[in-house]
Amino acid sequence: MRILLALLFVAFLTPVANAQTLKSGDSLSITVLQDPKLDRTVVVDPSGEIAFPLAGHIRARGLTPLALENVLKNKLKNNYKDDNLDVTVAVIAAPKEIPEDDLKPKVFITGEIIKPGSYVVRQKTTLMQAIALAGGIGPFAAKNRIQVRRKGPGGDETIFMFNYRAYEAGDDLEGNITLRAGDVIMVPERRLFE
Repeated sequence: MRILLALLFVAFLTPVANAQTLKSGDSLSITVLQDPKLDRTVVVDPSGEIAFPLAGHIRARGLTPLALENVLKNKLKNNYKDDNLDVTVAVIAAPKEIPEDDLKPKVFITGEIIKPGSYVVRQKTTLMQAIALAGGIGPFAAKNRIQVRRKGPGGDETIFMFNYRAYEAGDDLEGNITLRAGDVIMVPERRLFE
């Protein structure tokens, strides 16, 4: 009875594995038995295509590996005398699914803040608004040395200084900058006589 159940289980899983459709980012191992020089690993590009010698660009996204094998056979059969052209497509690696939360624009707040962490910014958000989202600054914060660190396109980091006390007094209004995704707000702990 157990053997029968195991065989039924395998029978149900096999069509599911073959029914996997290809998507952008999948790495495929393609072998052509009649011409080993064509054996290679290809990646489905962002437009959903692969490039293969003697076959050109082929739309792979949405096809199963078996369907892609048939397309390749049809494209390559004119180059070989053998009617039984044997092409095998195997998925080596599929890209990891990126959680939706990781794709949302965020700013990061650390240091002497009530609720440090990452915060999603869907609209224009100023430094003071971000501090408010994080519950405000902590009791031991160095209010005159708050920093916003921003990475530039070349990897350079720009540091914006913000004086919370001056802002409270109505000065340093320019320091309340508009944040960008990826900005890190650092609220340091105050020194002994600060």
